[in-house]
Amino acid sequence: MKRLPLLLLLITAVALFYASGAQRYLSLDGIKSVLAPLLAWREASPMAAAGAFFAVYVAVTALSLPGAGVLSLAGGAIFGLAWGVPLVWTAAGAGALLAFLVSRYLARDLVEARFGEQLRSINAGIAREGAAYLFTLRLVPVFPFFLINLLFGLTTMPARSFWLVSQVGMLPGSLVYVNAGRELASLQSLSGLLSPSLLASLALLGVFPLLASRAVRAWQRRRVYARFPRPRRFDRNLVVIGAGAAGLVSAYIAATVRAKVTLVETARMGGDCLNTGCVPSKALIHAARLAHARRGAERAGISAAAPTVDFPRVMARVREVIRRIEPHDSVERYTSLGVEVLSGHARLLDPWTVEIRDAQGELQRISTRSIVIATGAEPVVPDLPGIAGSGYVTSETLWDALSTLDTVPARVVVLGGGAIGVELAQALARLGSSVVLVESLPRVLAREDAEASALVAASLCADGVEVLTGTRAQRCLQEDGERFLETDSAGTTRRLAYDLLLCATGRRARLEGFGLEELGIPAARTIDTNEYLETLYPNIFAAGDVAGPFQLTHAAAHQAWYAVVNALFGQFRRFAADYRVIPRVSFCDPEVASVGLSEESAREAGVAVEITRYALDDLDRAIADDAAEGFVKVLTAPGRDRILGVTIVGAQAGELIATFVFAMRWNMGLGKILSTVHAYPTLAESAKYAAGEWRRARAPQGLLHWAERYHAWRRG
Repeated sequence: MKRLPLLLLLITAVALFYASGAQRYLSLDGIKSVLAPLLAWREASPMAAAGAFFAVYVAVTALSLPGAGVLSLAGGAIFGLAWGVPLVWTAAGAGALLAFLVSRYLARDLVEARFGEQLRSINAGIAREGAAYLFTLRLVPVFPFFLINLLFGLTTMPARSFWLVSQVGMLPGSLVYVNAGRELASLQSLSGLLSPSLLASLALLGVFPLLASRAVRAWQRRRVYARFPRPRRFDRNLVVIGAGAAGLVSAYIAATVRAKVTLVETARMGGDCLNTGCVPSKALIHAARLAHARRGAERAGISAAAPTVDFPRVMARVREVIRRIEPHDSVERYTSLGVEVLSGHARLLDPWTVEIRDAQGELQRISTRSIVIATGAEPVVPDLPGIAGSGYVTSETLWDALSTLDTVPARVVVLGGGAIGVELAQALARLGSSVVLVESLPRVLAREDAEASALVAASLCADGVEVLTGTRAQRCLQEDGERFLETDSAGTTRRLAYDLLLCATGRRARLEGFGLEELGIPAARTIDTNEYLETLYPNIFAAGDVAGPFQLTHAAAHQAWYAVVNALFGQFRRFAADYRVIPRVSFCDPEVASVGLSEESAREAGVAVEITRYALDDLDRAIADDAAEGFVKVLTAPGRDRILGVTIVGAQAGELIATFVFAMRWNMGLGKILSTVHAYPTLAESAKYAAGEWRRARAPQGLLHWAERYHAWRRG
């Protein structure tokens, strides 16, 4: 309540400003209309005119009214360069400080009470780099002048620091604007538009943000690199650390544009995706689906004996699939492309030097203009009592463990109900294991649509997987030669005996041992990067799982393009990574594919959406293939066909999502999908029918009523 009088005073002042029509003077035309009397007043009473201008500028800025730029031009037009610059500069600083203090007094406590957790990390950054960040914003007007004042008032930056940095940062801009205003005021005729001084002033006004941006970047680079001697010559244009998806794509692109590039990998080419992730898991899932289809053949009128699983042959095929794909990611292929491939552990010694230690312990140092860190991620193992001696496996070590078995493991406990846990739990159950899936959250696939999650859970149960959601793992123990996972669910303790314990509780970025800490590169959960995938050092980039925010092979490859192009050609133009349309797929049965918003994420973000749902049990091909389980759910902007998100659950959902990904990427709505001819009968028709459902729900009923009457009249 103590803030209420000030708030009412500010609201009244702003209301009076607009009610009086004073806003019309905060435009070029408005200033021009009163310029003559203002010039006469300045001639007659220079001190009074200067004081009035100063007061008006401070008031407009303090009230966060639009027009500071126009007033800066007016200062040059009325007072010239000598008087105009100090007037505008000091008034802008004073007004900014007042707006900052008002924002802090009225809103900071309220914002902190509601968003304290989010502000904590922001304030930590402000304490560390706030002055440099504010200086950049003042020098390069990326955000409106008034917005900077209000937002910094919500932070913990001291008012003195805010004012001092603002004054220094606004001086170049004040000079440019006041000089442009002075030149415009001196214009006497149309021929004056071609005067060199006016053209130079207008050109400087236009290019100032660009020049200031480059100056700030140069200053930041000099500051961050100050303690490191820069090599005179470089051995390479690019060194890529890690030969997973992001690293391979980075090296490929660099070699394609004829850069001299070195790719360093500690373990196996292809990274996790080829050797322990996407490829082996999909090969195992394929075998499991064949076994499942054999069991379900009776539904199609085909008598078939229950399948016999020769597990060593299943695992042999998994290894064969890896071997067949390996050449795509091999040393030989990349060497033929012009990439130097080195086996060893890479470590950054300084922003331009990479040290590589090979298996024999020999060291090699390479100087390079740019570096891409693509070291990927590794499985997270929960810190449970007794887990160290439990014989657990992860998504990386599972394949070696399975390859030693003569039969499918009899009892499997899967810890984690994300995509990896769900996929492998279902595959092993279909191959004959007795599987229990333990998930601490209320549902499996918690990131996905709730309806999709429920369908997958039901499918898991139908395949014999016991799904325990809302259940926490407590400890691992051994008794009488048996191994157990002890769990707790709402106070009820249970022991789950297992032959194989699979920890699928997430993955974390590989950050240690690469020299990041020694160079001071911020890396908590992932390596901190800006929108251009630059780290603290503008010549060092990160891409893939180690950079986040996704842990998807295709997202890693997507990031790699931005990282390499910015690394090699950033001096000409930089590209901000575009994450607007990144699909993801869980390869369980039914598959779950999604892109953009889900119902839950839209609700949490406060985004208004309209939901269209098309059930696959209505689709002819799905019925014929005995794959009528699932749906297509499309979220659109209210009253428009613009697609904001899609979830597909069903057979080949990962293939079907591509239609919507393409449409979203190129801003095509449901109307375009509806007007596209789809082959019949195909599962792909589901996209068209979903678009048809959207159209049908928005049919113009009034117009259709008149159409009905028209046709009745035509019949006589």
